[in-house]
Amino acid sequence: MTAIMISVAVLPALILWIYTYKNDTQREPMSQMVKALLYGMGLVALAVPIEKAISYLLFGDAEPETIFGTTINAFFVAAIPEECLKLLALYIVLHKNPFFDEHYDGIVYAVCVGLGFAAVENIGYVFTEPDIWLNVAIVRALLAVPGHYAFAVLMGYYYSLWYFGDKSWKNLVCILLAPILAHGIYDAIAMSGEVSPELGGISSILLIFFCIKMHKFAHRKMTTHIINDLIKMEN
Repeated sequence: MTAIMISVAVLPALILWIYTYKNDTQREPMSQMVKALLYGMGLVALAVPIEKAISYLLFGDAEPETIFGTTINAFFVAAIPEECLKLLALYIVLHKNPFFDEHYDGIVYAVCVGLGFAAVENIGYVFTEPDIWLNVAIVRALLAVPGHYAFAVLMGYYYSLWYFGDKSWKNLVCILLAPILAHGIYDAIAMSGEVSPELGGISSILLIFFCIKMHKFAHRKMTTHIINDLIKMEN
């Protein structure tokens, strides 16, 4: 049963990684992608104690019970520390990486980091709720894991945009700001449903709407870099 639970938890990340990999016109060495994946997986061990410490400083032993509190929790306990750690891992993977030579590569490596993180996080959530683990796995497969995927696409898009020539302050800031905003808004909507039962249904509808919009935006960014790389190859 344990193997089945782990497989189901990891499957969404694997599918999204395959999709990203197949869109790469000049594919990266598997060793480099595994390295990025392992960095992402290892981040969970750092993120958990950091998030617990920040949560304790902000809320003590209590849980936030207002929209303001859940929004603060979403950004300062989850989005900001997690995306900062992901960017650190991405920088380590790409620093002096001779295979990082195309715009789309930034997205590929960022997705490896993000999905590595999402896979381990997903396993944790599934085993935390053993009685309803399949329900948890399905919901997270449709929302949370694709969420981490979209955050990673945004980080990789702006990283490559800045790295390969457009070294504006806007692009530099957006490397971290874009995924933090996307992640924070996602979590703020999701967590708002915990404030009251009345908000639960509304937050679910808003979350689905936000995820659709976010993924369309991320897909456009992926397409832009793929086109840029194809133009570069033709020239």
